[in-house]
Amino acid sequence: MSLDVRMLTVGPLQENAYLVRRPGADRAVIVDPGDEADRLLGVVEELGVALDAILLTHTHFDHVGAVAAVARATGAPVYVPELEREVLANINDHVRMPGFGPFESWEAEHTVAGGERLQLAGLDLDVVFTPGHSPGHVTYAVEDSQALFSGDVLFQGSVGRTDLPGGDWPTLAAAIRGLLERYPEETRVHPGHMGLTTLGRERATNPFLADLPTRQ
Repeated sequence: MSLDVRMLTVGPLQENAYLVRRPGADRAVIVDPGDEADRLLGVVEELGVALDAILLTHTHFDHVGAVAAVARATGAPVYVPELEREVLANINDHVRMPGFGPFESWEAEHTVAGGERLQLAGLDLDVVFTPGHSPGHVTYAVEDSQALFSGDVLFQGSVGRTDLPGGDWPTLAAAIRGLLERYPEETRVHPGHMGLTTLGRERATNPFLADLPTRQ
């Protein structure tokens, strides 16, 4: 089944937020509203949709900066990785880069850990545990549409950095291998930064994937 995906690149770190719905539907979810809440809410209003949920892949500040404002304005519940719920609830304690913030914390209504299937806005979303960039990182998969919302796991020609607290290359490599093994090559990857890609393109061209089994 097809998806209507609106990608909005927001904030100084150029993070990709996604508004996702079935074509023409009046309900949607938003993935990783990182900044520019007014702009995100403007698209919600323009499309005339109600938000069923705010889905977070992880809780680095550039992915959650607009969560509180969007949640308050729409009443949409927030789904956060279980291992990172405390980060969202105390976000300014975890901003490691000078010059950013302050941000508004939020107590998430729901947690996910991987293995769940969420039925939201007419979408069946599988939650896949993909740590390595951050401890609790998850990817949201819409299998019947061959689409992944991968946060900072896999990018066009690159992968998530592992030099932040809780990052670990072998763990991230295993998570990426899991996605490559589980989903077909034509699966579209909607990453947290940079442009859209597919698993097949990254398998064929991404230098970080060429030596996944042995890279240390």
